[in-house]
Amino acid sequence: MIGKPFMEAVPVLELIERSGFEAYFVGGSVRDHILGREIADVDIATSALPEELKRIFSKTTDVGVEHGTILVHFKGASYEITTFRSEAEYSDFRRPDKVSFIRSLREDLQRRDFTMNAIAMDKDGEIIDPFAGKDAIHSKQIVTVGNPDERFGEDALRMLRAVRFLSQLSFSIEDKTLKSFQQHCRLLENIAVERKTVEFEKMLQGPDRSKAVKLLATSGMFQYLPGLKQHQESLIRFSSQISENLELAETWVLLLYELGLAGKEIEDFLRAWKLPVQKIKKLKQIHSWLLLRIDAQWNEESLYKAGLENAISSEKVYKTLFPEKSSMIGQITQIHEQLPIKHRQELKVTGNDLMAWLDRNPGPWLRELLEEIEKAVIHGIVQNEKEKIKAWLNGSNLKSEKN
Repeated sequence: MIGKPFMEAVPVLELIERSGFEAYFVGGSVRDHILGREIADVDIATSALPEELKRIFSKTTDVGVEHGTILVHFKGASYEITTFRSEAEYSDFRRPDKVSFIRSLREDLQRRDFTMNAIAMDKDGEIIDPFAGKDAIHSKQIVTVGNPDERFGEDALRMLRAVRFLSQLSFSIEDKTLKSFQQHCRLLENIAVERKTVEFEKMLQGPDRSKAVKLLATSGMFQYLPGLKQHQESLIRFSSQISENLELAETWVLLLYELGLAGKEIEDFLRAWKLPVQKIKKLKQIHSWLLLRIDAQWNEESLYKAGLENAISSEKVYKTLFPEKSSMIGQITQIHEQLPIKHRQELKVTGNDLMAWLDRNPGPWLRELLEEIEKAVIHGIVQNEKEKIKAWLNGSNLKSEKN
């Protein structure tokens, strides 16, 4: 029995077949179907050329037509459909120098990375498996299609993909494939950082992430990842500490801590991975609060400044680093809920109020006074009401401000 995503796409395959061509489900969706995993979308391979597909379907979008891929829009859904193809030399160790469209499913499957991804399925759910991919899936092994030296020589990113699949699927890597890593990991130098980052982040989110990171360290691949060349021991230590309850951002912060980075080193390291500016800012914030948490417990003022999300994230990393310490996550939420204000925008006075009350021009004093008022409100010294804050500033009625 094939699942809903396949059933919905069956009419697409039937239309292609009625036009005299072959069409199959291929790749990760078929692998996940065999594994019983949830399937988000399906990929389709066909003997029809892109221009032939455009005659079959009225609504299409070119997304990689030079490589035989178009997007077909059918009954409210979109499907990536790729023409069977063979690939020539890979002079950049990533993309084929030449793509040739062919009519053979077997030849198309033969160019793929791992046997578990070189399986096709027809519209009736029949499996076409010329390279024993099902056997590899049932034995939970990652095996290259054909000679691993050739596969990694064609596309070095496949080595990182293998480690990512290890993490996501809790598979092991077949011995011959694993040995090929040591011989070819230097080819990762030819891969764009952005592509490495995508695989690395997916790997960090898999259930077997600890085993995957350790393999990066012991196989030598770590030397060709941004900022990790001199950090094998730190990476091994990091691999033993990754907790399943950490989100991706928190895992990055744990890595920053284990690498012993500080100040500008953190910025340089994260930029080397080509992470977005906002993400870098967020990671730096969590890391800085982690360091403060190591030295002190949370209080009203630190929670107000950190914000609930940053505080919880840094506390989770802290607990991962120091499992023998008691967690403050419950207290963090409780203290934060009881704060009189959560952001400066909630303060009932503004800089304009202060300048009018004190008859002073703008200057550094304004920011300093607003911070002093924030602290007084946070600690309950004065209520967050304009007139009471004004009276507190004037030094009168101070004893009654909490009433």
